[in-house]
Amino acid sequence: MAQIDVHREDIELDEPTLIEGLPGVGLVGKIAADHLVDALEMTHYGSCRCEGLPEVAVFGEDDPTYQPPVRLYADEDRDLLVLQSDVPVSPNAAEDFATCLTGWLDERDATGLYVSGLPADKEGVPSLYGVASGDATRLLDEHDIAAPAESGVISGPTGALLYEAERSGLDALGLVVEANRNFPDPEAARVVLLDGIGPIGGVDVDTDHLVEQAEEISQARENLARRMQEAQDESSRAQPMGMYQ
Repeated sequence: MAQIDVHREDIELDEPTLIEGLPGVGLVGKIAADHLVDALEMTHYGSCRCEGLPEVAVFGEDDPTYQPPVRLYADEDRDLLVLQSDVPVSPNAAEDFATCLTGWLDERDATGLYVSGLPADKEGVPSLYGVASGDATRLLDEHDIAAPAESGVISGPTGALLYEAERSGLDALGLVVEANRNFPDPEAARVVLLDGIGPIGGVDVDTDHLVEQAEEISQARENLARRMQEAQDESSRAQPMGMYQ
């Protein structure tokens, strides 16, 4: 049965903020989520058993244990949840996954903060935009996060999560950042953390090494990025709508 298995009932969260880290364009959400889990030493709180998710076991270097590929981590003091995923979510499973997770978040009065990369090739600091539903719209104004510069669509599992949140009346935000369309983009993840996730979620985390270690991050995730590139319909992304006009 589709569900979220909570492993740490002793952790109490009060209207938490969820940071989503699914693989997508530039792996922006994944890099940001992985960094938060490590930097804040977050606790493995739960596992996603939603329909359609790959039934695989994930293991790490020098670690004899394995774990499911899509997990929730918690920081009780900050009322923070992070969704960490080591696999892409198939578009065929996006609807079931979004329904499963959103229902669980709704029961906890959580606010979802979803991250998507906007393919871009220009140089310089990536631009960050925000969209929202419900009362979460005020958070964009409070933190001076600009509205999108042009019309667009957020697709893939992240788009499904945003759609389901709006349909269910759950407050949600989408952070859209310019990102490299072909390779991991730690600079885009840094912008999301500093200008979006940090102020909205009340998180102060050092991000300097994300850029300093950009080469290392790129090498570690190059295989996953290639898989996402070969199956782009599985990747969450934001894109202009002009292409359809």
